[in-house]
Amino acid sequence: MFWFKIKLFFQRHWLALSIIAITVIAVLFPIWYLAGIEENTRRYIISMNVASMPWMVLNTVIFVGFLYLMQAGGFSALKKTKVDAGAVNIHFSDIVGLDEAKREAWEVVQLIKDRTRVKAIGGKILKGALLVGPPGCGKTLLAKAVATEAGVPFLSVSGSEFVEVFVGVGAARVRKLFKQAREYAQAHGACIIFIDEIEVIGRRRILYDAFGGGSETNSTQNQLLVEMDGLSGSDANIIVFAATNALEGILDEALLRPGRFDRKIFVDKPNLQEREKLFGYYLGKVNYDKSMDLARLARKAVGNSPADIENVVKEAALIAVRNSNAVITYKDISAAIERIELGVAHRLNMTPRERERVACHEAGHLVTIYLAHPTDDVFKASILHRGGALGVVHHMPIEEIHIPDRDSFIGWLRASLGGYAAEKIRYGVTASGVGSDFASATMMAHRMVWDMGMGTSGFIGNYSAVKKSERSAAITDMLERETQELLRSQLTEVETLLKDNWKIVERFTAELLEHEELDYDEIAAIFGEFGKPSRMLKTSADVPPPPPRPGA
Repeated sequence: MFWFKIKLFFQRHWLALSIIAITVIAVLFPIWYLAGIEENTRRYIISMNVASMPWMVLNTVIFVGFLYLMQAGGFSALKKTKVDAGAVNIHFSDIVGLDEAKREAWEVVQLIKDRTRVKAIGGKILKGALLVGPPGCGKTLLAKAVATEAGVPFLSVSGSEFVEVFVGVGAARVRKLFKQAREYAQAHGACIIFIDEIEVIGRRRILYDAFGGGSETNSTQNQLLVEMDGLSGSDANIIVFAATNALEGILDEALLRPGRFDRKIFVDKPNLQEREKLFGYYLGKVNYDKSMDLARLARKAVGNSPADIENVVKEAALIAVRNSNAVITYKDISAAIERIELGVAHRLNMTPRERERVACHEAGHLVTIYLAHPTDDVFKASILHRGGALGVVHHMPIEEIHIPDRDSFIGWLRASLGGYAAEKIRYGVTASGVGSDFASATMMAHRMVWDMGMGTSGFIGNYSAVKKSERSAAITDMLERETQELLRSQLTEVETLLKDNWKIVERFTAELLEHEELDYDEIAAIFGEFGKPSRMLKTSADVPPPPPRPGA
């Protein structure tokens, strides 16, 4: 019994006994050892240890502090602290355009303001809102406006701030961020967290990673999921706004489920009316020609984001200064758009025959687009070298097209073949400059026949989605043959069009050789000389506004 009790005692207290034993040995052994050596040597050893003791203490403090720093969020802590709504000071009225996105965001503002009433009936305000859209469209600005209008603190971080080389740092930063947000929410009633580029930490989790490269991202995202679930036990009103330019499908499903990101707000590119307002807003910050038609500029900027329009105005200001202009003119704006979209113009030393061939090629594109394209209009024609191309015809849709039909695709197909047809009619042979045109024409015809059932054989379906091994050789041959027939038939149509209007092609060839570049007004005037109807740019008043939402 006695030995059993001793054994049991050691089993229960072996750790404490081991620490005591090690401590005793660490103290008694040096004393015993020092007692047996010479007096001078003993004093030397003791003095050296006493002298080095501050350095050992300092090293210990540095090591412990380093470990604490890693647990607290790494070397670079989150940069943002609380930002008062008044310091943000971005109101909905300051955001130009984004009418649909602002309408959805305003509902979030109302929920935040009415949080007391929502809680009184047993409801809860939403946990998060995901802002999805192209870059430069105002997602961050919209989140700031929500914070300002709701009158609550605003915390802003980037997804990359959670990424660190040390394991566990990302999760620690998430905990720290939400701890701050809970404190501000309890003091002010609510708090908004804005996470930009959420896809950095929100992409689908890697569950089977042989090398462990995704474990840090997984742990960071798991901590974010836990915090958004409110498992901390606090009933603080924390609303998470997140923005992403990536496709929504790359985000983890657990992040998108109800209870985390309850709303998805799509922040899309501005329409015609919104682009006109944006040009007025950004031009209002500089000196510009007040007679400038802003609706025409909006027409020329189809597909541009607010950031693109701001960049155009900035570039136009630089061009105006270089040209010693006191104000920004329409010509400066046009030059800025061309420089940004087409590149800087360069003059190459070409032989007269090469230069003439380029002019004929671009004239073929120009006439084909102007007379045969149902949706696009020509804004610029040039035979100057831009971005790797020897010449360019700048054409864009005259209005936003969200669902192009077969006529639009046929128009683009003919536009690609116009230069080749013009060279073939004039010279009988073509040059290597048709390579890029053929690439776009072939891709367009392939999509029409293979993907969208726009061929003439009656084949319906998206055959590009079918694996090659699962597609019969007969169907593949027939689709390829129909693609080639589509290209040949449209080339015949373009050749007929150009032959019937060959005098116009010759005129534009001569004008390009003489002036090198032609703007829209010059192009429309020449077509007017030949009795062709002018396709002047519409104003925003000519385009009906979108229908109102039901119940709006």
